[in-house]
Amino acid sequence: MKKILALMVVALVVFNVAQAHRFPLYKKTTVSDDWKKSSEGTWEGKDMVWYKLDKQAKLWWSKDGKKWEASKDQTWQDKDGKWLKVHDKKLVWSTDGKTWADVPEWSWASPNGKWYKFDKDWSLWVKG
Repeated sequence: MKKILALMVVALVVFNVAQAHRFPLYKKTTVSDDWKKSSEGTWEGKDMVWYKLDKQAKLWWSKDGKKWEASKDQTWQDKDGKWLKVHDKKLVWSTDGKTWADVPEWSWASPNGKWYKFDKDWSLWVKG
């Protein structure tokens, strides 16, 4: 009986290890050739509003991509409705507009399905 139980435990461990390699709990994201530096430096936000950062990382918005206005609250929304902004030289986001957290890898998905991210110099990169 002990041998059967020991064999079952070994089989279960081997199965779990195999499954863990086949279906990892997380996907490690890395910078790859898929990321391209944005030539325009703009991204589409919610309700087809376009955004861009200036050299001081201040946010500007436009409905047509031609006439730009400074954003009063300095925020925009991602695909999932999270609010994003540049604060203390970091990209942060919030679900309620009150509690803010660092954005992993400074990347987010826009409502148009493209992925965007900033580098340390606030240059915009796009994937998708």
